[in-house]
Amino acid sequence: MKIGDLIKSKPAPITIDSLKTIQYAMKLLIENKIGSLIVVEDDANPIGIITERDIFHLASRYRGDMMDMKVGDNMTGKLILGKPEDDIDYVAQLLTENRIRHLPIIDDNNELCGIVSIGDILKAKLENILVKGNEETG
Repeated sequence: MKIGDLIKSKPAPITIDSLKTIQYAMKLLIENKIGSLIVVEDDANPIGIITERDIFHLASRYRGDMMDMKVGDNMTGKLILGKPEDDIDYVAQLLTENRIRHLPIIDDNNELCGIVSIGDILKAKLENILVKGNEETG
């Protein structure tokens, strides 16, 4: 299975501008029940990612008010990216080896076209196992 097939069934990724505040990022994460936001410039080109874990670590370092800090100052800027044509097994290995839980997917124009989580990969692999098992027994 290709990652492009997986992201077709998912909603568009939620993004955030680097100049937005941590408070706004937290609001988006909570409202959308997600674990990460892709930080973009020009509404499409990913430049970073901020996760709930990043915010948790930030909170542990600052006793003062962190809510007005900028996302761009606290994001992970070194992105690991996937492509729609990447195989799901390759992506699973990429996530595991890099100890990350979210992978932005970009198209040939380097524009964000989706995001997959380790949970998405696990779910797809389990569904594949069940389908193969049913084919063998049925």
